Amino acid sequence: MRFTPTVRNLNKLLDLKSLKMLDHYSQFNPSPLTIKQFMEFGRTATEEESFTFLRKEIPVRLSNIMKEINLLPGNLLQMPSVLILQDWYAQSFRDLVEFESSSPNSRVNLVQFCQTLKTVQTRHTNVVQTMAQGVLELKESHTVDHQTDMAIQYFLDRFYMSRISMRMLIHQHTLLFEPNADKDTPRIGMIDPHCKVKSVIMEAFQNAAFLCEEYYDCAPDIEIKGQTLVKNAKGKKVGLELVYPPPHLYHILFELFKNSMRATVETHSKSHELPEIEVLVAKGEHDVSIRVSDQGGGIPRHITDHLFHYLFSTAPRPSMTPTKAPLAGYGYGLPLSRLYARYFHGDLILNSYDGYGTDAVVYLKALTHEATELLPVFNKTSTKQYKAAIPTADWTDPTFSGVSRGGRPLELHLQTASLPPPAPGGPALGRWSPQPSD
Repeated sequence: MRFTPTVRNLNKLLDLKSLKMLDHYSQFNPSPLTIKQFMEFGRTATEEESFTFLRKEIPVRLSNIMKEINLLPGNLLQMPSVLILQDWYAQSFRDLVEFESSSPNSRVNLVQFCQTLKTVQTRHTNVVQTMAQGVLELKESHTVDHQTDMAIQYFLDRFYMSRISMRMLIHQHTLLFEPNADKDTPRIGMIDPHCKVKSVIMEAFQNAAFLCEEYYDCAPDIEIKGQTLVKNAKGKKVGLELVYPPPHLYHILFELFKNSMRATVETHSKSHELPEIEVLVAKGEHDVSIRVSDQGGGIPRHITDHLFHYLFSTAPRPSMTPTKAPLAGYGYGLPLSRLYARYFHGDLILNSYDGYGTDAVVYLKALTHEATELLPVFNKTSTKQYKAAIPTADWTDPTFSGVSRGGRPLELHLQTASLPPPAPGGPALGRWSPQPSD
C-alpha cells in the first residue's frame, strides 16, 4: 500500500497562509510538562501567561500530529471518517493560529481564546471513535498487509497520546480561567493534589459492576488489600493519596474492571459463587502500583501479544452507535488505558495465566517532578517508522511492554526530557517554549 506525500490532503484543507503556519509550527518539538509544573503553574500563573504559552504550544502539538497523519497509507486517508477527522484538525489549527499575534492584555482576546479552546474540545469529542471507524472502513474495503497494519498501530498510539496531551492542556486552561470557573475547588484544573486512590478504585469498580449486572444479571465482588492506608507526617494513618488527574486513573481502572468482570462471569457461569476480583495497592518512593487480579480463566500466550493491538478484542464487536454502553468489543480499551498510564510516565502491563486468570498492573509515578508528559514528536526518525519494512520495536510496539525488569521505559523519538532552554522569540514562559525538532 502506497504512502502519500505529506501535503496531499493538507492542500485541500488549508489555505496557503495556514499551510505555511503549519510548516512553521511543525518544525518545533512539543514541550513536555511535569505534574509538578502543571501544579505550580495552576497555582501561580495568570490567565495572560497561560494564553501566551498555549497559543503556541497547542498549535505545535496539533501541527506535529497533522503532519504525521499524512504519512499514513493513501487508502486510509481517503476513508470517509478519516477525511472528516482531518477536517476537524485543520479547522482547529486555523482557529488557534488566529491568536498568534493577539495581545494577551486584551480581555476580549482572553475570553475569545478560552471559548475557542472549548470549541476545539467539543469538535474533537468523537475523535477516538471516528479514527476507529476509519480503520474499520479500510479493513472492510481493502486488504491490509502486515507492514501497513504495523504502521497504523504505531500511528494510533502516537495520535491518541497527542490527543490526551492536548485535552489535558485545554482542560487545565478552561477549568482555571473560564468565566464560571470554580475558584473554591481544591483541584488544580484536572489535577487533584489529594487524589484518594481507594475512592477512585471503588468508583470505577461500582460503575463497571453496574454495567456487568446489566449484561449478565450478576457481578463479582472486590477485595482491596495492601497499602490503602499510609502514615502522614504526624504519624497518623490516612488514606493513600496521589497527585494525579482522577479522570485518567478512573479511565484505566474502569477498563480493567470491565475486562476482569466479563472474564470472571463467563468463566464461572455455571458456578453458584463468583470468585472476587482482588486489588492490591502498593506505594514506594517512586511508584504507586495497583494490581487487579481475576480468576477469569486467563488468556493464551499467543493471544496476549495482541491485547494492546487496536481493533483486537476477545469479545464480539458491538455497533459503533450502540443504544446502551457496551461492556467490551471495540478493541480500544486496553491500548488507550495503557496510553493514559504512560502519559505521565507510568505504565500498564498484563500477566495472564492460561486456565486460571489475569493480573493487570498499573504503575503511576509517586513523585510529581518525575511524572513528565510522554509526547510523540514528528521528525525524521518517526517518519522512517512508516516506511520501514519491519518497524523497529519501541514504546508503541504492541508486543513490547516498554519496560524491562528493573529498567526504564523505551522512549525512542519521544519528547520526555527535562524542559529545554528558551527558544528565540518563544512565549513569555521561555522555559516552556517549543523547540526545533530533529
